[in-house]
Amino acid sequence: MKKETFLIEQKQCIIYHGEKPQYILFQPVNDHEMENLDRQVSLIQAEVSEPFIFVAFLVEKWNQELSPWNAPPVFGADGFGDGAGETLRFIREKILPFVTEQYACGSNIPVIMGGYSLAGLFALWSACQTETFSAVAAVSPSVWFPGWSAYTQEHKFRTDRIYLSLGRKEEKTRNKIMAAVGDCIREQYKRITGDGIKSVLEWNEGNHFQKSDLRCAKGFIWCVRNIGHI
Repeated sequence: MKKETFLIEQKQCIIYHGEKPQYILFQPVNDHEMENLDRQVSLIQAEVSEPFIFVAFLVEKWNQELSPWNAPPVFGADGFGDGAGETLRFIREKILPFVTEQYACGSNIPVIMGGYSLAGLFALWSACQTETFSAVAAVSPSVWFPGWSAYTQEHKFRTDRIYLSLGRKEEKTRNKIMAAVGDCIREQYKRITGDGIKSVLEWNEGNHFQKSDLRCAKGFIWCVRNIGHI
């Protein structure tokens, strides 16, 4: 696959692309994830026979740009902003049209949104806002986020396929808010499947900070394999 780097609205973007793509994969990433993208895309390519486009964009203000609403800090001193709406606008109105026109010949092919940690929560939230995404890969998503459980009781997901995963040790933390992540994701999975959405909840070995590239690759692979299979 060819790899290109470019700027859109001052955001650093990386695209991996081949001939006649059948899927577009999106992922907001931080600096560490950006460094591991070559490996992640290679892992996906090894398991997916169909050609695809993979697009990542760098999120510099993580807690601001991916958070759906304001919330106080749960670790450290940084609270959460309400920039998710602007980030989703950037995807739908700027980068997706550009990628589709330049690399997919304007074709209407399935779009998969994925993300790790708070970006995983952003992927889930985005699926409540729009039908743009055929599938969502929410990898170790921050479903402990204040108000998220209540939000999903009132708002339906507008996608047909959702991949969920979590590290087995993630709920074993002294932080009381984040320790709820295990129960929250079990509740999330139950609600998703109860709504008739095709889903899986995969448990990975280790804590939140291990093998994020491999875990994200597994999420995208599941989504691609389940496109068209409800």
